[in-house]
Amino acid sequence: MNRMFPICAGIVMFSLAGCMVGPQYKRPAAATAPSFKEAPPSATTANDGWKPGEPSDQKLKGDWWHLFQDPQLDALEAQVNDANQTLKAAEANFRMARTAIGYARSYEAPTVGVSPSVGTVRQSSNEPYFPSASTSNFDNSGFGDFTVPLDLNYEIDLWGRIRRGVTAAREEAQASAADRETVRLSLHAELATDYFDLRSADGQEKLLGETINAYQSALKLTQDRFNGGLAESSDVTQAEAQLEQARVLLSDVQVQRAQYEHAVAVLIGKPPASLNIPPSPIDVQAPQVPTIPGMLPSELLERRPDIAADERRMAAANEQIGIAKAAYYPTLSLSALAGMEGTSALNWFAWPSRFWAVGPTFSETLFDGGRRKATNQRALANYDATVANYRQTTLTAFQQVEDDLAALRILQGESEQQHRATNAALQSLQSFQQRYEGGLSLYLEVITSQTTALSDQRNDIDITRRRLDASVLLIKALGGGWEAH
Repeated sequence: MNRMFPICAGIVMFSLAGCMVGPQYKRPAAATAPSFKEAPPSATTANDGWKPGEPSDQKLKGDWWHLFQDPQLDALEAQVNDANQTLKAAEANFRMARTAIGYARSYEAPTVGVSPSVGTVRQSSNEPYFPSASTSNFDNSGFGDFTVPLDLNYEIDLWGRIRRGVTAAREEAQASAADRETVRLSLHAELATDYFDLRSADGQEKLLGETINAYQSALKLTQDRFNGGLAESSDVTQAEAQLEQARVLLSDVQVQRAQYEHAVAVLIGKPPASLNIPPSPIDVQAPQVPTIPGMLPSELLERRPDIAADERRMAAANEQIGIAKAAYYPTLSLSALAGMEGTSALNWFAWPSRFWAVGPTFSETLFDGGRRKATNQRALANYDATVANYRQTTLTAFQQVEDDLAALRILQGESEQQHRATNAALQSLQSFQQRYEGGLSLYLEVITSQTTALSDQRNDIDITRRRLDASVLLIKALGGGWEAH
């Protein structure tokens, strides 16, 4: 046994001096810019010499929806993490990826097994070269060989194949964690946009309800004027048509509102029949459009979970190159066998029945028909694909931020323009109604002004919805409240 100690010590020292073949990972550069083309829209255009405060609460955090200051939205968003089934699936995928780390790490330890057996062998009496008077290992009890072997096999990680496998599994798990956060961010953003669309539908429903009441009053007025001989029958039919068209529009909005409510229910893990969201018309005059904190494009690379996932997959693909290259080098394994062997149950575990064997084994593949070359080329191609995916995801992220910044800036001005147009349309409608009642205008002019006023009011609500949706999409494009660690 003492003669094996120098051999084992030499193997251990050699393994400690082992190197890792393959390239060292360095994150590839991605196209970026010193700043975004679009600047975040300001909350106010006033400039009286005061610098606005920048409290830390304005920074994007995990519960970013609190920026909208809507308790109903907060209550709904809080249910996504615990109840959404898509997020539960992403969580399970992450846990599955984490188990791969333990599996890869298991190769760092030796494999130990035991296989006790009882058997006998009878050799031919006519066996050449090895004549023996005894042709069987049967003892008097009727059994032959009693063996309890303990096997140990351990691969010395000379070239880093096992270490790179562990690292690759860890990086894949990190990518899976970022995928989970991408799903979480997308679900929260989808719920927020569905909620604001629902509130917009509430606003449209309220507007159309008030419009129908006004049209009913207008219809009664035209009927009274017709009965008094002051209006044509066409005025009555036009008023009736205008009223019915408004009712049709109301029915369409009610369908949309129901669909938005159903979508919210599914996002929070409930059947649609069990959720009823009370009406809450969107506030056109003072919408809760938050001021989104700005950031540099370089910060976006650290805040987007989908970019982080692609970057981790690049690192894992780099490790696979090293694993593929390690296949070109010989492997060194340490094997050991020890146990007890006897001819009967009486001497099975006696000290003289012990046996053992230990020693290293070198192995090298001399010819494999190009298998290792193909594996190496596939690893290189896969790495190039992950680099391209990472850079494309980065470019897409910049585009999304620029798109949403531009949308917020333009919609802010469009909202002010629409407010002015709506006010003018309402004043025009009031004027034509008064002129018609005084017999100075045709009812066709009233119908035209009614259509224009309703269209402008609906546009007012829709632009407010688009501003809120653009704010949500900008937060999503900026990575929400997630940060890479």
